[in-house]
Amino acid sequence: MTSSELLALLSEFYADKLAMRQRHAAAARFVADYDFNNTYQYVIAREDLQLNWLRDAISDMGGTLTDEPEPALQATGKGAELQRSLIAADRDAAQAFVDKWGPRLSTMTHARHRNMLNVILGETLEHKRFFEQALAGRTDLLGRRAEGAGTGGGVLSTRWVE
Repeated sequence: MTSSELLALLSEFYADKLAMRQRHAAAARFVADYDFNNTYQYVIAREDLQLNWLRDAISDMGGTLTDEPEPALQATGKGAELQRSLIAADRDAAQAFVDKWGPRLSTMTHARHRNMLNVILGETLEHKRFFEQALAGRTDLLGRRAEGAGTGGGVLSTRWVE
């Protein structure tokens, strides 16, 4: 694999992962359940770190980066039905991402970048598992609360309220 082929692969991977991250940020605005929203926030934070790794790799090779805004989701349904549809779509997208990229990584000859992308794929599968558990109604996705502790309801659709 030539240097330009490697840069093109990293750039395409970055674009796909950035689109996924932006989709998760947009979906989180509609996921009001405290536990499920916290899971989205965790996933987004991990994806931010992954994108930083990719930015550094691409920049080190002299590549340029593109940006992508959050998509405007056309959410249908309300409450639990809406959450389920968003979470199911994100579960399916995680699997599609791994299916697309897994086989392509075996052709990479640059070990450090191949290992980095494999770590990202592994974490994407972990995110898929979180989404599957949320769909199953699990509330202990990121840990368990103390006995009797509650969440006080849902979360707001925006992070900051002034």
